Amino acid sequence: MIGLLQRVSEAEVRIDGERVGAIGAGLLVLVGVQPQDSEASAQRLLDRLLTYRVFVDEAGRMNRALRDTGGGLLLVPQFTLAADTRSGTRAGFSTAAAPAHAHALFVHLAERARAAHGDVACGRFGADMKVALVNDGPVTFWLESR
Repeated sequence: MIGLLQRVSEAEVRIDGERVGAIGAGLLVLVGVQPQDSEASAQRLLDRLLTYRVFVDEAGRMNRALRDTGGGLLLVPQFTLAADTRSGTRAGFSTAAAPAHAHALFVHLAERARAAHGDVACGRFGADMKVALVNDGPVTFWLESR
């Protein structure tokens, strides 16, 4: 699985003008699923998201994780992260998981996140979402779990 994480001071997802998920300070994570991904991949990504040190400590160094800060986690499914962009001027999506597989793994990731971390919000798989965020830093990392 792919997780594009962004440290945010706030973020939200809207669908048809309705806010379906929002957090204050924490992580916004765009999630891409590849065909070979499994529940183990989802768990590995979640473990990394909760423990990846992207928040500053008292010395101003990125030494604190989401688990340390208790901040929010906003998970947003985004199949385009798994696109093949190696050549040409249009992305190919044969490298992205089939919708049913991707949906199941996104739901699994969200359920496990809610069980492991208090403040979790999600976008909606397959929906036309509007994502707004204030990137804090800016701090953005690409994580992959295989």
